[in-house]
Amino acid sequence: MASRPLDEQTLTSLVAEAAAAPSMHNPQPWHFRFLADERVLLLRADPGRSMPRSDPDDRALHIGCGAALFNLRVAAAHAGLLPEVRRLPEPGDQLLLAAVHLAERGEPPHDDTLARLHPAIRQRHTSRHPFAEKDIPDTVRAALQDAATREGAVLHFPGAWHAETVLDLVRDAESRDVMDPDAREDLQRWTRFGAEADTAVDGVPEYAFGPRQRDGKAPVRDFAGRQPVTDRDAATFEHTPHLALLSTSGDGPADWLRAGEALERVLLEATLAGLATSLTSHALEDRELHLLARDPASGTGHVQMVLRLGYGPHGPATPRRPVTDVLDIV
Repeated sequence: MASRPLDEQTLTSLVAEAAAAPSMHNPQPWHFRFLADERVLLLRADPGRSMPRSDPDDRALHIGCGAALFNLRVAAAHAGLLPEVRRLPEPGDQLLLAAVHLAERGEPPHDDTLARLHPAIRQRHTSRHPFAEKDIPDTVRAALQDAATREGAVLHFPGAWHAETVLDLVRDAESRDVMDPDAREDLQRWTRFGAEADTAVDGVPEYAFGPRQRDGKAPVRDFAGRQPVTDRDAATFEHTPHLALLSTSGDGPADWLRAGEALERVLLEATLAGLATSLTSHALEDRELHLLARDPASGTGHVQMVLRLGYGPHGPATPRRPVTDVLDIV
């Protein structure tokens, strides 16, 4: 029996939820093309939204697109569809990151473990606010580690010494930015101030900066830099932030894409568990610092993202491009 056509409303909803994924500085570096006759949704990288200064290898671009791919899988499962994914399906086309066949429900049944994460897609927001000095239960940590494992990655909660090393690397990265006047070029391109913040469809608007860090050790990048922001307060952040390191065994495009899927699965699980989350790749944008972030005990794996987890404000929603800008139907 031939598959029924996928209606445009369902397709639009799927892409909108995919595009709710996080991406470094929120450029939303993805584009979708739906092949209607084949019920295949193609996920392509948008090179015009890359960051040549801070992401010259497109590692962060792949991670962001991987997060969007995971959201698509969750949204499809919630809609009763079977997302059959081929990652990097054409080696000669480096911008084509995934082809997703949106099959109708059948055998095997749709993935309930994915569908249960669906409410968290719209609830998850990056928080640049202070978190409470409160422990995260071991059961929650174990659930987050399992989420990463399901996507072929490893989530490691560093001990005190390792966590301090990671925080030192973040501070080192911040110092390098101060010394290099061009280091903030990508960040400035994607930062939105004043009236622009109210109408932006991408980037990080000033209302999402959070307060300035008066004290504390939380690794929160200050998007404002030296530019004043009206009515922005200063606050004390955690002195002992809860960090988690997401790692993969390899360090190429396929690993980065998988890291993005694992990252989003962890973030959605954390959101359902009542945790606020933020991300930093600041110490990973320099290859010398990147290598120093790995687990000193094993010395293996490649850290792809540093997560900060805790109990506190979940942060505001950041702008998203209209689906008509990121989806073609052919």
